[in-house]
Amino acid sequence: MVSLGSGAFNPDDLESIMHELKKLDEKSLLAYWIKGEYDESDMYIELARRAKELGLSESLIETFICLSKESKEHGDTLRRIFLCNYGEEPIPPDIPPIEVAPLLDKFERAEDVFEVLKLAMESELLAKKIYEHLAEEENREELKKVYLSLAAVEKAHYERLRGEFEILKGLEEEEKSC
Repeated sequence: MVSLGSGAFNPDDLESIMHELKKLDEKSLLAYWIKGEYDESDMYIELARRAKELGLSESLIETFICLSKESKEHGDTLRRIFLCNYGEEPIPPDIPPIEVAPLLDKFERAEDVFEVLKLAMESELLAKKIYEHLAEEENREELKKVYLSLAAVEKAHYERLRGEFEILKGLEEEEKSC
């Protein structure tokens, strides 16, 4: 089992997590993603709170809030599918979330926002790739469509974060030239 208790996240952790995920049956994998989406929602709310405390742009705060809402909606959608298919509440396996990188530990000062945004963008791209992989492996058209839809939303999350990154970089460069 993989432990990320130290807050350090490296490629070896990712490889170990992916190895563990490949062992899961469909039911456990779906339960894992449900929890992951809810964890991501909580993370984005905390990022919004910290961004506000640090006096960062309202646009960035709103982006984090919007991403939180969309992640919760993903979790709700997956939970409905789970309940429909299995008739019980999901119980996720004890595997660290792959989509929620340790962003909160890195977001203590306003200057940290660039590293946090980079990690968040990487996390969203990873989630997109995994949802696409799940869609490729899925035989049922209904679930395949759901996974592809979630992959598209993860890509939109990435694009939104990238836009905020570009805006903030532009502002920083403007300040340096003054």
